[in-house]
Amino acid sequence: MIPQLVTVRHRRRNGRSLRLYVPVVPVLLVLSPLLLLGVLAGLVACLVFRVSPTGALRGTGRLLWALPGTRIEIEQGRTAVLVSVR
Repeated sequence: MIPQLVTVRHRRRNGRSLRLYVPVVPVLLVLSPLLLLGVLAGLVACLVFRVSPTGALRGTGRLLWALPGTRIEIEQGRTAVLVSVR
């Protein structure tokens, strides 16, 4: 299942937090021309490094399937970012 919503929480230096909800499908539709260029570049890279394009596509699909429920937290000093995929 492809994730539907990504939640990003950013804790500022003053202790207050900012929470952003990013819907995945509309963002993909807006960025689809860049996504197409990325897929073409990935195909060229697969051919250059002699990697099976179907195997790379299968691995990407497995990665997307495993994303829902993932939490990534990054802290540096007094600033923290938490990304939660639903």
